[in-house]
Amino acid sequence: RKLEEIIRRLQKGEPVQYVLGEADFAGRTFHVEPGVLIPRPETAELCEWIKKDATENKGITEGEKEENTIRILDICTGSGCIAITLGLDIGGSEVTGWDISENALKIAQGNIALLDAGNVKIEYQDALKLAETSDTGRWNIIVSNPPYICEKEKADMEKNVLEHEPGIALFVPDEEPLKFYRVIAEYASSALKSGGALYFEINPIYEKETREMLEGLGFKAIDTKEDAFGKQRMMRAGKS
Repeated sequence: RKLEEIIRRLQKGEPVQYVLGEADFAGRTFHVEPGVLIPRPETAELCEWIKKDATENKGITEGEKEENTIRILDICTGSGCIAITLGLDIGGSEVTGWDISENALKIAQGNIALLDAGNVKIEYQDALKLAETSDTGRWNIIVSNPPYICEKEKADMEKNVLEHEPGIALFVPDEEPLKFYRVIAEYASSALKSGGALYFEINPIYEKETREMLEGLGFKAIDTKEDAFGKQRMMRAGKS
């Protein structure tokens, strides 16, 4: 009966990761189910970039003392794949993941237990209400893969993504493509420690607008990185 159910769900076009309840990401297997996005390889590339920067620039793998703890925030954490990957791969880190979806929070918490990521915690937080949060100089790194696909782009998307993955984690209005980025960047401009960095997974068609928005908020050393498919997918901005 279980095999029949699997076949039925696959025939309806449901992603195999949801049917099996798991997805591979950055060398680990995460639990996923409808209600969280299926982790993408380009997001794993973003994690690699952060890990490389943190290890080379901050020497955090050497630090066990309190003053050497690197504090990382993942906004719109979903399944927790970014938060947990960074927590397990960056020595001396303390990671917090924020999300608005109760279902996502439950799944992310389960992945923390599944992967024994004791230095990662998950909390409820509405990303669009960060202006109400006062966290001056709290974080070394803030990262986010927020909703960034405009409604007008739906026509170019695969049917199984549109029918099965959560729209709340994917889409923004056509007239507000940077809706989440602006709020998160405004929060990061004060919440990052001096010398800290903000990382985004971005919509390639709005790379220029995202960069200009960050420049307008006073961020420095803004870099864009292409993913394995040659698209401008990741952005890093430093706080002076």
